[in-house]
Amino acid sequence: MLVGGMPQAVNTYLDTNDLSKVDTVKRNIIQLYSDDFLKLDPTGKLSRLFMAIPAQLSKHATRYYPHAVIGGLEEKKEEEMLVNLEDSRTVLVSYHADDPNVGMSLTKDPSKYKLYAADTGLFVTMVFWDRDFAENIIYRKLLSDKLEANLGYVYENLVAQMLAASGNSLFYYTFEKDEKHSYEIDFLLSRGDKICPLEVKSSGYKTHASLDAFRKKFSARIRQSYLLYAKDLQTGENELLYLPFYMTGLL
Repeated sequence: MLVGGMPQAVNTYLDTNDLSKVDTVKRNIIQLYSDDFLKLDPTGKLSRLFMAIPAQLSKHATRYYPHAVIGGLEEKKEEEMLVNLEDSRTVLVSYHADDPNVGMSLTKDPSKYKLYAADTGLFVTMVFWDRDFAENIIYRKLLSDKLEANLGYVYENLVAQMLAASGNSLFYYTFEKDEKHSYEIDFLLSRGDKICPLEVKSSGYKTHASLDAFRKKFSARIRQSYLLYAKDLQTGENELLYLPFYMTGLL
């Protein structure tokens, strides 16, 4: 998770067992990505959209807001940039499913989406891009198994990568809780004639209000509900299945 899957980063870790050297390799790869984005878009907006992925996820917003990163864009231009990012294979796009049912691609909202880095190892480096390796607390906290709730978006990116690598299209769903708050299901999978909601938890796994509300609202549509977390496999109440992160690819 810290190293990621880029061959050069993996080889560096195997050769040196030094995460600081791995981080340097990852920074070089990210810089190459940024340089390539500049060739597609000399204004630098495409590169900024890519580099802002961790910041956007850390806000726990219900969508990626490109205007917060690069200012206002015409809808056509935003769509073009999103296509360029997706085609680069450096980014994963999760679309909002307006109707969480089988055939979610038919009801996805192309203007409401989240972006994830295609490689979580690169994502970890992007989070602390403007700081020295020694200041990247994610390395220390993950190695000590003490990643805090406010860094849970690292696990969310990991789950997105694992689901996509297993051939799944990415969808999520939000619905109103009250006038100021919303429930959110991190990921939705279509299985047969039913769907499977997934909630990602880095801590506090015993409470899962969004998943509970979704299961109550759409009980007839659900095959199995999953909570992905850092502990062992177990079955919870009402057939909720708790899965360790490493089992995500088996869903």
